This record gives sequence, structure tokens and C-alpha cells, in this order.
Amino acid sequence: MSEQRKGTRTGARRCALQALYQWQLTGQPLEAIERQFVQDRLADGARLDYFSQLLHGVVEHLDAIDAALTEFSDRPVDQIDPIERAILRLAAYELLYRWEVPYRAVLNEAINLAKVFGATHKSYKYVNGVLDRLAHKVRAREIQAAR
Repeated sequence: MSEQRKGTRTGARRCALQALYQWQLTGQPLEAIERQFVQDRLADGARLDYFSQLLHGVVEHLDAIDAALTEFSDRPVDQIDPIERAILRLAAYELLYRWEVPYRAVLNEAINLAKVFGATHKSYKYVNGVLDRLAHKVRAREIQAAR
């Protein structure tokens, strides 16, 4: 198995979340942050190819992601706590652009990230609420088929 395919998508999401958070707060070039994470986090069990796809995908589609989140959030995206914002952006990217990932997996992973990294003990509830409404809009057929 190649270095790119080792590790898990869960590990990739965790690293992508931390990298996005760093990018949001510092404005450092994405490539520099990615390089740092690849060098420093190789042992974290992250699938590096997926980490890179997530990181670049969120930034590439940021305007569309933020527009989608704004529709279901109670405040502008830039006013959401930075860690919840990064979690929401990451999961919204997967809901909108990674159709091979089941919506339930996206929501579960985002909720778990919010439970671990969230700014408050209730962060996961907010993340779940926003993403559940987004999923019902963009993954309606998948949700209907799952019932």
C-alpha cells in the first residue's frame, strides 16, 4: 500500500480540521500548512491523499460552502466560532462534493470532531443541526432511500 493510501479517512478529517483551523486563524499559505501537517502528522494515521483533497477542496469551494452553510445557520459563517466553522466547512464540502461518502458518515464524523474539539460541550448539537438541514437539502434522495 502506498504512503498516500495508508491511514484512515477519520485521521485525514482530523488533520484537515486542524489545518483548516490554522489556515483560518493565521492566513498562512495553504501549501505551507499542508507541508507542515504531512511532515509532522504522518504518524497520526491520516490517509494523506484524502487529507490533501479535503484541505484543498474546502478552500477551492469556500464561497459555495459558506453560502450553503449560511442558509441553515443562525448567523453569518464568519461569526461562528472558528473551530465549529472549520468543522462545518469540512463536512459541508463532503456533503456537497464527495458523493461517494454517505451522508450519515459525514454527519457522524463531524459530530465526533465537535465533541472532541468543539469550543463548548454543546458544539456538536449546533454542528449536527446545521449539517442535518444541509444534508436534507443536498442529499434528499440518499436520505429518502435510506428510510
